[in-house]
Amino acid sequence: MPLMEILGLLFTAAAGGAINAIAGGGTLLTFPTLLLFGTPPVVANATSTMALVIGTSGSLYGYRQHLPAVKPWLWRFVPISLLGGLIGGVLLTLTSNRMFSKLVPFLILFATLLFLGQGLLRRLWTSAGPRDPSRHVALWGAILFQFAVAIYGGYFGAGIGILMLACLGFIGLGNIYEMNTLKTLLSSLINLVAAIWFCFAGLVHWPKAGVMTAGALAGYFLGSHYSQRIPQARVRQIITLIGFILSAVTFYREFLR
Repeated sequence: MPLMEILGLLFTAAAGGAINAIAGGGTLLTFPTLLLFGTPPVVANATSTMALVIGTSGSLYGYRQHLPAVKPWLWRFVPISLLGGLIGGVLLTLTSNRMFSKLVPFLILFATLLFLGQGLLRRLWTSAGPRDPSRHVALWGAILFQFAVAIYGGYFGAGIGILMLACLGFIGLGNIYEMNTLKTLLSSLINLVAAIWFCFAGLVHWPKAGVMTAGALAGYFLGSHYSQRIPQARVRQIITLIGFILSAVTFYREFLR
């Protein structure tokens, strides 16, 4: 690979990893960069997924002190995340990603609006009392929503972090660092099963994936480490801003360009 391509992939993977560690949406940097350097779309999607999923270990290490707090949620969300990620990966090898890519700006915008309003709705649900059936309905709704997010994540993946953060806020998680920890763990599992499928399907460009993995490792670790030094309110503002920016960028790319 030319030096310019190596540096471009390294930098965008680091930036994508940092964004994923804070909120999600790093795919919207890595995927277009691979396209820019002449990678076929499906191969670019698979290669981006592989690079970012390997780099997730850096982010999980940065959030390691919050893992015990989110363990009770794992049995609810891990199985459907794995199944949904596999289904999404299989769909990518069978169909075009054009239809899903057109949904991206609307999904991200919807999730960002949910993230903005989650505090108010969560207080309304909490005031109903701990035994209210609506809480169980909300939990099952969140599980089904996570399954849909996992399918989309295995297929394309852009913005799944914001979608999950919006969902997790509604089921009672209030600590943004714990939410980011659970989000990072689940998204890594979604991408992992999809990446394994992409490997068997021969869709990964390994030299480019190797370069991007190095950048993603650094970006994930720095993003997860330094985001915890920022007040929770500020992190929420950053996540909301990222959501609106990603929605605008993807809408322009799909409908106005």
